[in-house]
Amino acid sequence: MNRNNCPPRREAKMRIRAFPINMDEKYVDNIWNVLKNAIQEIQKKNNSGLSFEELYRNAYNMVLHKHGERLYNGLREVVTHHLEAKIRVDIIASLNQQTSGNFLQTLIQAWNDHQTSMIMIRDILMYMDRVYVQQNNVENVYNLGLHLFRDLIVRHGNIREHLQETLLDLIQRERKSEVVDRIAIRSACSMLITLGIGSRLIYEEDFERPFLQRSAAFFKAEGQKFLAENSASVYIAKVEQRLNEESERANVYLDSYTEKKIIKVVEEELIKKHMKTVVEMENSGVVHMLKENKFGDLKCIYKLLSRVSDGISTMSECMSRYLREIGTAIVNSASGDEANPINYIQSLIDLKDRFDEFLKQSFNNDKILKQKISSDFESFFNENSKSPEFLSLFIDDKLKKGVKGLTEQEIEIILDKTMVLFRYLQEKDMFERYYKQHLAKRLLLNKSLSYDSEKGMISKLKTECGCQFTSKLEGMFKDMSVSDTLQDDFRRHTANSSLSLSGVDLSVKVLTTGYWPTTPGAKVNLPTAAMQAFEAYKRFYLNKHSGRKLELQPQMGMADLTAAFYGKQLTSDEAPSSCFVATKKHTLVVSTYQMCILVLFNTKDTWTFEELKTETNIPEKDLVRAVQALAMGKQQQRVLTRLTTDRTGTGKEPTKEIEPSHQFKVNDGFTSKLYRVKIQQVAARGESEPERKETRQKVDEDRKHEIEAAIVRIMKSRKVLQHNNLITEVTGMLQSRFMPSPQAIKKRIENLIDREYLKRTEGDRKIYEYLA
Repeated sequence: MNRNNCPPRREAKMRIRAFPINMDEKYVDNIWNVLKNAIQEIQKKNNSGLSFEELYRNAYNMVLHKHGERLYNGLREVVTHHLEAKIRVDIIASLNQQTSGNFLQTLIQAWNDHQTSMIMIRDILMYMDRVYVQQNNVENVYNLGLHLFRDLIVRHGNIREHLQETLLDLIQRERKSEVVDRIAIRSACSMLITLGIGSRLIYEEDFERPFLQRSAAFFKAEGQKFLAENSASVYIAKVEQRLNEESERANVYLDSYTEKKIIKVVEEELIKKHMKTVVEMENSGVVHMLKENKFGDLKCIYKLLSRVSDGISTMSECMSRYLREIGTAIVNSASGDEANPINYIQSLIDLKDRFDEFLKQSFNNDKILKQKISSDFESFFNENSKSPEFLSLFIDDKLKKGVKGLTEQEIEIILDKTMVLFRYLQEKDMFERYYKQHLAKRLLLNKSLSYDSEKGMISKLKTECGCQFTSKLEGMFKDMSVSDTLQDDFRRHTANSSLSLSGVDLSVKVLTTGYWPTTPGAKVNLPTAAMQAFEAYKRFYLNKHSGRKLELQPQMGMADLTAAFYGKQLTSDEAPSSCFVATKKHTLVVSTYQMCILVLFNTKDTWTFEELKTETNIPEKDLVRAVQALAMGKQQQRVLTRLTTDRTGTGKEPTKEIEPSHQFKVNDGFTSKLYRVKIQQVAARGESEPERKETRQKVDEDRKHEIEAAIVRIMKSRKVLQHNNLITEVTGMLQSRFMPSPQAIKKRIENLIDREYLKRTEGDRKIYEYLA
């Protein structure tokens, strides 16, 4: 018969039938008595003669024949009796002894013995754990033993309180540098964790909470004591030591979760509650550390304060007050007429370097402190309205020829530092105007250290503010290059056409009006030869570029003059009239204005200031500076002599001020070791108040156009915009150049409405519409 045709066989399930034996009560009593005696022997540590296999079989039979409840309850009774009659009595007896160590040792020993016995009992009653315990949802054998030990021993009356006090006392003594039994403390804490059976509740209630409360009180008192007895730096060291000790203590014998909690208590009591006092402590706090450059102490206090909320901000405020105090003092020192721009900017750079070093070495380049330092610098740097001008003068000083003791690399580093201050400037358009003036002088007077350094600086400005900011500055360099090419062409033209320049060697720089800080030039009366040479160049240039206009800017020019000094004139007793001592010739490097003045002395020996002004037509302000340099400059550069008499004809002491009646003549006694003598120009370090006011007016006028352009650009894009939103967007667009005030923006809006670029909506006057 084919197997494939056979019906499928059912798989039989294997069943274990009950042990075929009837257990009467007497038999059950005998088995229980055997097990009870075995449990008691285990508790007495007399388990060497027991047969664990036989005991397991007896427990198995009782559970199998439905006597598990009697076995479970009997176990509870035996363990309870042992704990109450033996263990508790021994532990309570140890309470009456003097040393806390004996109590703790007794308790720990009892706990270890109880654990060992419960493990052995659990092995005997393993079948009850697997069947009866699971069916009736009761505690297993081992956990039953833990519950009983917890309730009957650890949490019994005086034992609980004494255990808590003992542990807290030992920790307190260790904090006071006494030697304690760390192993016993660790065992006790481990016992409390184990008694929680998967929970930290027992450990928290019986130890951790009172431990944290007692610790808070201890550190509160210790913090007050530390503050009263120590300086800030010593206090910081002690707090750091406490933190390390508590962390190490928690790792050695406390629960791992307790470490964070006890550290938080220390931070709260020793740091947070006293941080303002420590930071502002006189003669030792943060200000003292900053003054004395104590980088190590600052690093420690930063490290501690960074642990607590508001710690860094507290330190930041204290540091900020000190920084603003120093910065304001520097700013105030530069507010007078005698202020030195170089020293002013250098002082600010040194101050920034110093606080950058604090940030790097002590404050881990903390963002909050870094932002605070930047905001403080921006605040006091912009308090001085001269800051844009002084910053430009500082850069001018570094980019000029003749900077001694600095390599190009060192100058580059200094310029990078000036860019940091430049970022703090709110009136960058003012800086641009001054920088353009100073750059023009360096280029035209050939005083630049190098074109590479100049272009490098412009590149930094371009990176910071964009190409629009530097487009005119770049145009100035282009003009210089084009002018050099034109100069070469003019010289070839002069040579080829045999054009006479009356002995004048003319060098012309053609400047684009929009790029350079030119002003409508005064109609100065140039010497005839110089004027003829300029006219010749003008004809040459206009022939090459028809439709253009050339206007002379004499205030920006220089000249080399050959001068002959005839020495001191002899008296009639010493020599015949018109007889002079040895003639000396020098080449004088002067400004165009000074050239006009000096050439006049070829026609007349003595000139008054008023006559010089009339004859040359030089603006009085510029004429005063030019004459001062010639007659009252350095002793070895005085090519003119001033003859001063008052209006009544009586002589008086010379003064620094020049009056219209003052007379001047050539200093025939002029001598110099140098053949080529450069006459230093008398120029104040910075503008005078009238000049500064004039510059401010020009900048304000330019700002009006920039604000209007920004408004139109935004409205053209948005079409309709609410007033406050327009103010915000205009401010955001222009703040890279200057910070426009809402009032100024509002005036420009009104002006644009009058000129019909914008209009108010009919329903809401605070909403503007763009008119195409």
